[in-house]
Amino acid sequence: MTTPDMPTRRVLGACAALVVGALTLTACGGDASASGEDGKNGKGPGTTSTADIVISAKDGSTGASINATGVKVSDGRLTDVRMTVSGSGRAVPGTISADGHTWKPKQQLERGTKYRIAATAKDGDGRTAAANSIFTTVSSANSFIGTYAPDDGTTVGAGMPVSFTFDKSISDRKAVQSRITVVSSSGQQAVGHWFGDRRLDFRPQEYWKAGSKVTMRIDLDGVQGARGVYGVQKKTVTFTVGRSQVSTVDVRTQTMTVVRDGRTIRTLPISAGSPQHTTYNGQMVISEKFVQTRMNGSTVGFGGEYDIADVPHAMRLTSSGTFLHGNYWYNKGNPPFGREGTSHGCVGLADVQGAQGDTTAKWFYDHSLVGDVVIVKNSPDKTVAPDNGLNGWNLSWSDWTAGSAG
Repeated sequence: MTTPDMPTRRVLGACAALVVGALTLTACGGDASASGEDGKNGKGPGTTSTADIVISAKDGSTGASINATGVKVSDGRLTDVRMTVSGSGRAVPGTISADGHTWKPKQQLERGTKYRIAATAKDGDGRTAAANSIFTTVSSANSFIGTYAPDDGTTVGAGMPVSFTFDKSISDRKAVQSRITVVSSSGQQAVGHWFGDRRLDFRPQEYWKAGSKVTMRIDLDGVQGARGVYGVQKKTVTFTVGRSQVSTVDVRTQTMTVVRDGRTIRTLPISAGSPQHTTYNGQMVISEKFVQTRMNGSTVGFGGEYDIADVPHAMRLTSSGTFLHGNYWYNKGNPPFGREGTSHGCVGLADVQGAQGDTTAKWFYDHSLVGDVVIVKNSPDKTVAPDNGLNGWNLSWSDWTAGSAG
């Protein structure tokens, strides 16, 4: 992908020839494609190589792709391709294909970086052709990238959506969404939904089928997401849906019932939010897991009410700070654990300091995946917002599809 500006031709030299009665000046210029000899070795037009080398990034261009830049040749075979970072001379490793027709760098190029490619090839008669190009890849200011979850090769729970967060505002949502496809081996249809102009999530109508394989194809390289801003990603990501586990927290009874593949496997006592700091209702998806983590109330609007450096077995449910975690500081003067909500909105499980020992919190942590669903009901609080974490399941299917740009 290049900018619409005309590339600047690098003048490699000029050859002057004096003809009887007139002075004729001819320029010998370099370009991103070339074939044949230039006559400097005394060879005439009849010995011109038929190999035609094309470097995808045109000489002088300033918006070259960081994914698709490469070299190809027709009517010949590449014999040598050298790519370097212009200025430093650092070599960029690459590979010539087995048939000698193409060359590609081994790794994705860097954004906003000037490179140089010099390539040579030979035709079937052994005659040499050469081509050179100096170009700059698309800049960070003129490109966008989406960070996404889940990662390639992971195994996740049945509630895990595919979630993109872009580093630039996207105005052409249809163009971007149409170049991301999410396909499941179960046959479930995944539909995209935009939360504002920087976040795009995909999910099926119901939770993913247990054991299914989900493939996400990202083909955003060169796609214009906004005026003068182009995508630079091109890759395929595959993840596996593990067993289906949905755990339901009942604030009224202060219990959590864990259901796996349709069968109740355990009911655990919990401590939900206090009457002053209630827990959200709704379907929430575990997005992160930490054996131990610090929780500081000042980071979520609670001032200096608490700062616990070693919260054990913590699993994030919302981006605003709701966790399901172990609790070792439960006031022993209170009723037994599981009789009263005492947290600032989190869901607590009985635990010990240091994340050691055979506790209910450790058991649940060990038996949970990122992407598992935790449903909270009978809380006096409101339903969690669908974009507060990976919680789009709180939208009806009609509301979800209404937010699609497809």
